[in-house]
Amino acid sequence: MEGKATSVDVISVCTAAGEIRPLRMQLIDEEKQMLRVNIEEIVKTEEITHVGAEATVFTCRATVWDRKWLFELRYAFRSHSWSILRRLH
Repeated sequence: MEGKATSVDVISVCTAAGEIRPLRMQLIDEEKQMLRVNIEEIVKTEEITHVGAEATVFTCRATVWDRKWLFELRYAFRSHSWSILRRLH
């Protein structure tokens, strides 16, 4: 997960106002194991444009293996894809 964006599967909900909120993600960890992560809190949401592509970056908090994770999760509007950008701590 360090160094570059990694594609992940995400279960999300869309509100009546059109807002997207990630609920759970699934990724392959360093040991090639499937990891399912429940997103406990969205700390910050930021709309960005990078090289002409619009996206939303969610700073999320979750507990993984009894450890607190803070990470950035990006939703790209044009490709309708999710990726984890980096783990903050």
